[in-house]
Amino acid sequence: MSFLNSLKKTATGSNLQLVRNYAFKSDLKIKWVRPEKIPCFYPEKSGDLSKLTPISGTETSLDFKDSRELNTADEDVKALFSLNYQPRFKTSDSYRDQMIRTVQRHELDLGSMEVKLAKMTATIRRFQEHMENYPRDKKIKVELKELIDKRKKFLKYLRRWDYKRFEWVLEKLNLCYKPPPPKYHWITRKESLVKLTDIHCDDLKTSKLENYKESLKNQQIEFLERKVRNLQFIRKEQIACNVPVTVSEEDISRENARIEVLKKERAEVETSQETNLD
Repeated sequence: MSFLNSLKKTATGSNLQLVRNYAFKSDLKIKWVRPEKIPCFYPEKSGDLSKLTPISGTETSLDFKDSRELNTADEDVKALFSLNYQPRFKTSDSYRDQMIRTVQRHELDLGSMEVKLAKMTATIRRFQEHMENYPRDKKIKVELKELIDKRKKFLKYLRRWDYKRFEWVLEKLNLCYKPPPPKYHWITRKESLVKLTDIHCDDLKTSKLENYKESLKNQQIEFLERKVRNLQFIRKEQIACNVPVTVSEEDISRENARIEVLKKERAEVETSQETNLD
């Protein structure tokens, strides 16, 4: 600090100006915003690509679907046994039964790996709908997290031992499985700013190179014209001095042809720019 104070005094006394030869990140105008945290039970994080297909409330509950007496009963009686007048878990059972039928190996299959995954998926999506309406229900939230982790373990097992069946189940249930990374990496502000600074510097470098390339391209015709004049002068002097001629007429005509091609390209670019402005 004493050194800096003395340096300031000498600078102010001798009318010198201190200029720093380095830049802060604030000078680069780089801003980093922390990514929004997505809860693990949201569909975009749990891997559920679709919601449950809606079931009509007028459908009969599963317990009375095969009842013969109900088929011949009055409409008011049928309405009493519909899902609208039944507890909510009856509707969940209907969703579960509907999803099980898509992956069953046969009609009596109720314990295979595919059926277990279908049951869990129906329950998970039912809980996700509940959490949308009641986001502060902690009991359902904990059960939902546990069920998602359990389904991930089952999918990991199926992926390891029967990959074809694993892909088929994902397609049928409309799921997306993301295996856990071998090493978890935390997103930090410092590391993100370093990456953004590197990207900014690379973009700046490429833009400067493109501008320099464009400036060289604009000077190409003048350079070739000057080259043609120098070649003509060298050829003339070699002939006058009776020394072996190293510059032929073909070399000069080749450069003139390049000049004509470049002039034609420049004229086409200018005409296209004029049409775009019009």
